[in-house]
Amino acid sequence: MSIEIYTLSVLRNGPVHGYELKRRVRRPSIAPVNNNSLYPALRRLEQAGAVTKTVEPQEGRPARNVYAITPSGRDLLLDLVSTLPPELAGDDEEFLLRVSFFDEVPPGGRHAVLQARRDVVEAALVQVRGLLAEPSPGPARPWRRRAQEQLVERLEQELRWLDELRAEADRA
Repeated sequence: MSIEIYTLSVLRNGPVHGYELKRRVRRPSIAPVNNNSLYPALRRLEQAGAVTKTVEPQEGRPARNVYAITPSGRDLLLDLVSTLPPELAGDDEEFLLRVSFFDEVPPGGRHAVLQARRDVVEAALVQVRGLLAEPSPGPARPWRRRAQEQLVERLEQELRWLDELRAEADRA
């Protein structure tokens, strides 16, 4: 879903052709946007009426497709960044992408996104703490324990950060 959000957010600034769109979409993850993700997303957005495509002829070169966001595409973008489906709530990029749009998201949407992430983090914390509480079968595994303890610290830190975000969202 993040590719749709990135695409619509770039198109908000004006129509662009596919290559330029691919160049402008900057993901914070390691994986760059490629044609196999961008063009299927554009087709889905076009079929949904969120994006229009016009063919722009070029002298001496093949015509290029120029994409533009529609009013329903602007509404879709707001809907996408205001929700975080449970199946995506554990994905750091999906979550952080939505947080990056919080200045545009109504308070209810902010709370929904933060709660979806909190649910995932709390479940992970319960699971890791459960693993730590189990007696280690066979030889002691000190490195595994250290890794699990580090994960507990990270998850607890994220819960504190989520609390800070919620408080900030309440003040805004």
